[in-house]
Amino acid sequence: MERTDRPSPEEMLERAKAEETARKRGTLRIFFGASPGVGKTYAMLEAAHQRRQEGLDVLVGWVETHGRGETEALLAGLERLPARVIPYRGITLKEFDVDGALARHPALILVDELAHSNAPGSRNTYRWQDVHELLDAGIDVYSTLNVQHLESLNAVVAQITGVQVRETVPDSVFDEAAEVELVDLPSEDLLQRLREGKVYNPPQAERAVESFFRKHNLVALRELSLQRTADRVEAQMDRAKQDAGITRAWPTRERLLVAVGPAPNSANLIRSAYRMARGMEAPWIALAVETPASHRMSGADRERLAENLTLAERLGAETLVVFGERIADAIVQTAQQRNATRIVVGKPGRTRWRDRFRDTLVDDLIRLADGVDILVTRGEPDARGSRRTPADGRPTPLREYLWTLAVLAGATALCWVARPLLDRVDVVMLYLLGILLVSSRFSRGPSLLASLGSVAAFDFFFVPPFFTFAISDARYTLTFVVMLVAGLLVSTLTLRIRSQAVTAREREQRITMLHTMTRSFAYRRGLKDIVDTAVSHVEVVYGTGAVLYLPAAAGGLKPAGGGHHPFAQSEREQAVAQWVHEHGRPAGYSTDTLPDSIGLYLPLTGGSRTLGVLGVALKERAPLTASLRQVLELFAAQAALALERALLEEVAENRRVAAEAERMRNTLLTTISHDLRTPLAAIAGAASALQDDAKVTDPAARRDLVQTIRDEADRLNAIIQDLLDLTRLEAGSTQLRREWYPVEELIGAVLTRLDARLYGRAVAVKLPATMLMVAVDPVLMEQVLVNLLENALKYTPEGTPIDIVAEGTEEGVRVSVQDRGPGIPVGEEERIFEKFYRISGSARIPGTGLGLPICRAIIMAHGGRIWVENRPDGGAAFRFLVPATGAADPPHTQSAA
Repeated sequence: MERTDRPSPEEMLERAKAEETARKRGTLRIFFGASPGVGKTYAMLEAAHQRRQEGLDVLVGWVETHGRGETEALLAGLERLPARVIPYRGITLKEFDVDGALARHPALILVDELAHSNAPGSRNTYRWQDVHELLDAGIDVYSTLNVQHLESLNAVVAQITGVQVRETVPDSVFDEAAEVELVDLPSEDLLQRLREGKVYNPPQAERAVESFFRKHNLVALRELSLQRTADRVEAQMDRAKQDAGITRAWPTRERLLVAVGPAPNSANLIRSAYRMARGMEAPWIALAVETPASHRMSGADRERLAENLTLAERLGAETLVVFGERIADAIVQTAQQRNATRIVVGKPGRTRWRDRFRDTLVDDLIRLADGVDILVTRGEPDARGSRRTPADGRPTPLREYLWTLAVLAGATALCWVARPLLDRVDVVMLYLLGILLVSSRFSRGPSLLASLGSVAAFDFFFVPPFFTFAISDARYTLTFVVMLVAGLLVSTLTLRIRSQAVTAREREQRITMLHTMTRSFAYRRGLKDIVDTAVSHVEVVYGTGAVLYLPAAAGGLKPAGGGHHPFAQSEREQAVAQWVHEHGRPAGYSTDTLPDSIGLYLPLTGGSRTLGVLGVALKERAPLTASLRQVLELFAAQAALALERALLEEVAENRRVAAEAERMRNTLLTTISHDLRTPLAAIAGAASALQDDAKVTDPAARRDLVQTIRDEADRLNAIIQDLLDLTRLEAGSTQLRREWYPVEELIGAVLTRLDARLYGRAVAVKLPATMLMVAVDPVLMEQVLVNLLENALKYTPEGTPIDIVAEGTEEGVRVSVQDRGPGIPVGEEERIFEKFYRISGSARIPGTGLGLPICRAIIMAHGGRIWVENRPDGGAAFRFLVPATGAADPPHTQSAA
């Protein structure tokens, strides 16, 4: 069949629709950089001025200058869109006004910082969604983006820099941009700009150099940005080829593709291809093609093919295993998809009789590979010779031949009984039906028997002279030939369809395996869950034992999953796994290293180190095909990524805990040096004065000193008691003694307890008409209310009122303590519940920062939650919710008198 590069009508229609949509939609141009400070916004403004000089309507929607004078100077002469003001928790935030931009509808709008998260209350959560609205409205957009904000590179950047970026942009937004302009700056120049204060102010720049803006970080980010831009250009080239209907490779860069098979001389062919690629400094691909006939490949050939692919990978090739009906078609299609410029194949060793009547692989490649050079090489002489191992010769079961004979006998009997009603053509059709039935169920031998047996039975029973194989009429010879050829074609095509169905089913199963494993890893967070998932998937897929080794604390390896299998308990197998962990290369069964092992061991490599070793007992099962070997390697790669993520999360958590412990230690030392030293100094001073009888002779003065000692001792005791209470609560050693208690009595007991301190304050208590009952530990719940009221007394002006509000909800009982003070600074609503945390400006107010953490620990012990909100009319409202569960059934409520 003649090949054509002309697209189908359906493709042309889809292409026309896409072009029409693109004409109506605006275009996005992204100024892309490796890090802040490389000049993305500056380059965007320069491009905007150039477009404005061309007469285009340009509007600045949002630009962040970060105080850089040279950037602010470029804003002169450009129309700016007023920002949208959003009130949020007592402050005002400014955001890009997408509605104003749509109403203004310029030809081009500048929207800086594509990855920015919009303020709460905005229509869209992210700025890139605002940009989508502008593009849909037909407005062209210029925007900026750093490489660390790309979703696919977020984890990589976090691993390199140690900084987790929260604001990300989907890669689809980046890929759909009409143009991406890389704004590049060498690392040394960027650091110099940072030192000169052209990126951040000096104090902020100094901190940046010590953290994110380290030289090795900048070099790595620069490489990522260059690589991502190059990948996008290559993808654009592939799309351009598709749009133009071009299937031949474009020689924009030399790339070799070598066809690998199970032949013994394929190893030397791979070595020759390696030398060619190294000489041209070009990347190269080692390709193996699995056809429907591959399942008949002998075990030795399968092992040799796996060895050849391993050799190619060891020499630096990218290995691929693809499925195809014909080897030449699959090779050419892969070469066109991967833009290979040269295909390297081996020269046929000897001419076979079938090659005289059909094209060889080399002939097919030369005919099909338009625009690709075909290099035919013999490689080097192979010491082992070039004889292929015969295919697996599992004998066809006898029952298949018996069933075939039964089908022939049945067809013959049916035709014989119905011969008065059937013409000879009908008889031929019934025999063909029998051939089709046999071919759809059995292998090639029974199918061939059905074809030959049908011709023989037709001649013997239904062609005169009957019951002989003699032919009285020469015209029947053509009938026999056509019947035989038709039978052979039907059986061959049916067997091919069955083989293709098996191949498609295997491909679908492998894709499903990878998808299932990847999805499972995505939802697993703990190290044990990831190990168990990896081992169980491999065992299910390959039907044999698997083990995953991880480094032990005392050195060596230990089985983290699958250690119960006998082969995993063998010291010899463990030694192979240890070798793989130390050298970072596969070893064991079907490899060149320690091939007598029961298991095949693959390193789980993450970054620059080996995280563990995956072992599979392949010697206990049938030989692997190249594709199944590739799937196993993909499994190992996915497991390595999941393990690396889990280990990084564990390290990050340990660092967080260590940093928190260090912060707590410093805070505790500060607290001890201030809050504990002050009462101790007062006690020591008063005791020293009392000791000197000559200085203190007045009885009233002596009583004051004794009272000071007592007050400061009580204060010191309260601090220590708070620390002990909080420690017991967080450790879970405090046992709650829940009982149903009226909220009114709890509040009344607390007000009586603080009666003296509340003198001069107006305290308003608001309760519902029906009595509220709550299942709590009354002693601890009173402590919560005491701490909240004392907190209100300390942080609000004298004489201001305090409100206590209790109400029942569907979740339980909610209590609020509301004051008329300055409120809580924005952003500190959660931090005030941390141990020893004090809000800014509260250094002169006595306290240790333990009251609110104790409240939170008590409420959480009751299964509730506590939070704080700033009141619209000023002041703070501390609220806590206690669930309506815990003790026995509540008593009947009654109206409050």
